[in-house]
Amino acid sequence: MRSKFVVLLSAVAAASVCLAHVGSPNVYFQGAAGPYNLVVMVRTPQMIPGIAEVEIRSAKPGVRQVKITPLYIVGSGSKYPPPPDVLRPTQGDPQFFPGKIWLMESGSWQVRIEADGDAGSGIVAVPVPAAARNTLPMEKQLGALLFGLMVLLVAAIVSIFGAARRESQLEPGEQPGPQQKRGARFVMGGAFVGVVAILILGRWWWASAAEAKSNFMIYQPPKLQVSMEPDGKMALTMGESPWHIRRPETVMTALIPDHGHLMHLFLIRSPQMDQFYHLHPEESGTQSFSEQLASIAPGHYKIFADIVRASGFPDTMVADADIPAEAGAGKFLSGDDSGASSAAIGANAKDVTTARLAEGARMIWERDSSPPESNRLLWFRFRVEDAEGKPVTDLEPYMGMAAHAVFVASDFSVFAHVHPDGSVPMAALTLADASLNGNQDSMQSPATNLAAGMPKAGMKMPGTIVPAEVSFPYGFPKAGLYRIYVQVKRRGVIETGVFDAHVN
Repeated sequence: MRSKFVVLLSAVAAASVCLAHVGSPNVYFQGAAGPYNLVVMVRTPQMIPGIAEVEIRSAKPGVRQVKITPLYIVGSGSKYPPPPDVLRPTQGDPQFFPGKIWLMESGSWQVRIEADGDAGSGIVAVPVPAAARNTLPMEKQLGALLFGLMVLLVAAIVSIFGAARRESQLEPGEQPGPQQKRGARFVMGGAFVGVVAILILGRWWWASAAEAKSNFMIYQPPKLQVSMEPDGKMALTMGESPWHIRRPETVMTALIPDHGHLMHLFLIRSPQMDQFYHLHPEESGTQSFSEQLASIAPGHYKIFADIVRASGFPDTMVADADIPAEAGAGKFLSGDDSGASSAAIGANAKDVTTARLAEGARMIWERDSSPPESNRLLWFRFRVEDAEGKPVTDLEPYMGMAAHAVFVASDFSVFAHVHPDGSVPMAALTLADASLNGNQDSMQSPATNLAAGMPKAGMKMPGTIVPAEVSFPYGFPKAGLYRIYVQVKRRGVIETGVFDAHVN
């Protein structure tokens, strides 16, 4: 009974998880630790406390050892790091450093990575949002063993009651008669009913206690309510999340801007995935936002809303909305808002590796012919060519980044917003960088400091030359069919390449 309940609770909890990226909890990052360029993948644990697996690869030889330290990004927990764990390169691959760290509580963590080698030492901080995502199911062997022991105990208890009624008042050597045997059967039946009743009550108590513990520990994203107003505005209201409120220091509830916006809103028409919009609603009140829609194709949309807390902890909220034909009629996308149309996704169609852009240009996904593998770090490279097949020279930063990519599973169970530096929000990376410098005073009001122009880690300023090839570190969390939206900016215009991939 217990094992079945734990499995059921695990399934229910897993279905509701929307931590940072929907269905994609691993952290991917690439950046410089002093003279060394490192690529990092952190597999976060399903339950907290838990062990996170860290994989670090140096782009070039020369790194002799790596030290990793887990600690919070903000608050008192960021000031007193524990002793670091020392990682050595693996045999046969001197550029690969695997390790493990304990994450003891939920919150906005960082993994400080210090690399030592031929060129000296360098340090970098990788934000890691940690939260219990679901309960772990009991192992089948253990469940079978416990069930067998339960049956044995029930049989023993019933037998003891029966023996007591049948033989407790007999003289030594006297055999029980029909009356004693009949009475023993009645007692054994009553004992069996009593034991089963106790088991049922125990199961009810266990379920209640487990549910209360789950509600306290398992991450719960805020609810998002979406409604259409008569003037063509989309109203978005965030609900309260007790999970966040219980963690005022390590998670926080206040929001900070990421890429200059408090919310990044993604609309994908369901189930075709043929319409895609990347919008940026304005804050209209406490826990509420609004977006004046431009001319958007009508239909049913799956909505993903990205926000970042003042601690650097990210949330992705999910909702559905039906957008009528008249919404945004006569209006056009402007600023950082963008959209794209494509063919409907098809399970039996071939992978799409070339996307047409404006004025005859195209975006090419540089990959081999074999299907991508799930649950491993991959490099996604995309090259932008002009109408003559030459690399373009007019790409500009889009919201401070060379490009943005969105990975979505065809059943919408996976959603990830990724940048060339990885899957971590740039706002969280900025906070982690500030903590590296011991700038604790500036961390007291991160929202104010970000708005005032704190250096934004990994971001490209206007006028920066963006190469014709952009790349992203990421890994598909599971097998299936995915659609990838890659966004770049050319001569002030945001363009989106759409690609499909079957993942093993």
